[in-house]
Amino acid sequence: MPQLIIRAERFPIAGRFTIARGSKTEAAVVVAELHDGPHVGRGECVPYPRYGESVEATVATLEALADAVAAGLDRAALQEKLPPGAARNALDCALWDLEAKRSGRRAFELAGLPEPRPAVTAYTISLDTPEAMAQAARLADRPLLKLKLGAPGDAERLAAIRAAVPASELIVDANEGWRAEDLPAHFAACAAAGVTLIEQPLPAGADAALADIARTVPVCADESVHGRDSLAGLVGRYDAINVKLDKTGGLTEALALAREARASGLDVMVGCMVATSLAMAPALLVAGLARIVDLDGPLLLARDREPALRYEGSLVHPPEPELWG
Repeated sequence: MPQLIIRAERFPIAGRFTIARGSKTEAAVVVAELHDGPHVGRGECVPYPRYGESVEATVATLEALADAVAAGLDRAALQEKLPPGAARNALDCALWDLEAKRSGRRAFELAGLPEPRPAVTAYTISLDTPEAMAQAARLADRPLLKLKLGAPGDAERLAAIRAAVPASELIVDANEGWRAEDLPAHFAACAAAGVTLIEQPLPAGADAALADIARTVPVCADESVHGRDSLAGLVGRYDAINVKLDKTGGLTEALALAREARASGLDVMVGCMVATSLAMAPALLVAGLARIVDLDGPLLLARDREPALRYEGSLVHPPEPELWG
């Protein structure tokens, strides 16, 4: 039976990653490894303080499951053992990877999915002054940019960035940083800049105003959605959801959530925290169900783990078995 090994690891970010809630200079991740004879299954998660998570608590939660794992804990039982969140994500993805290694089949086959194809990922521009963000967007030279907003001066940021990159598709992430009374002005600025999608403009739990405003630009739920039980309250307020494995608690729930969202008439975006290729790899299975892919975490790091995903500019290729799945 598998032996569970847990490690906390840190990877430096290239420069500084800034959103409306603050900045960070490193990615703190937790890796779950399942060792079973010659086979090793791995999964990576990012404990997120916004959801009351920490590296220490995530490690402790996973270590407490060592005996259950040794006794044969499977993915179905894991969904009952742990709630959605980072800890369940790491172990769920490790179980998928171990099953693939044991069976000699790829994870997408086990999930009943077509073989993943390379996908164009968004590239994130951190919150900064209009001039700095415009310069960063110009230097990035990417077809799809995700702009971190949510602070005074957002209209000026949008105008400067659009002038700098007239051909790039733009999506905006306010990270809960806007107020309901300011939505008309923000939506107008986004429409003027040709923004494709606005992520989480209002705080989760305080987003009812989205049902009462003309959404001239489609709006995507991020902090407001975790698992499938979140969906009922989103219809009528949002046009899309951002599926992140660290929120859903792994690939198992992420696939179910993406399918149910589409059945409910919501578009799907697959997103990530700032993390290594090991965290992105299982999310690429969800990319086949998504309209927008935002899996640029490794591109924001000063160094990635090896082996890593292959990025060619903004094109991210599916993982090789040596990495995951």
